[in-house]
Amino acid sequence: SDGSIRLHQMTSEYPLMQWNGSTKGQPIIALQWALTRPAVFFALDASSNIYIWDLLENDLLPVAKQTIASEKVVTMTLLGEPEKANGLLGIVLAKESGQIDIQYVKKKWALP
Repeated sequence: SDGSIRLHQMTSEYPLMQWNGSTKGQPIIALQWALTRPAVFFALDASSNIYIWDLLENDLLPVAKQTIASEKVVTMTLLGEPEKANGLLGIVLAKESGQIDIQYVKKKWALP
């Protein structure tokens, strides 16, 4: 609810890493690992900002931020085929009006 993200290992109650204020205090409403690239995850905050984290490139800050200004995004999920090496990764955004939007991710964050 405060925008912090914690990375846990299943065998410990303590986080391996923790990022405070990564969304400038906006609650995170969805977070998902990339299906095609294990070190990348996406976070959606309550202000319709999508943050892309690539832990191999930078483990302190997101590597990109995209604001969806047209309409409030209420949730997101990712689509892709992890068993294929084509690097095709998409973000499915559900908007407040009920509209669904699919956007494809740049290859540098999608390739295995």
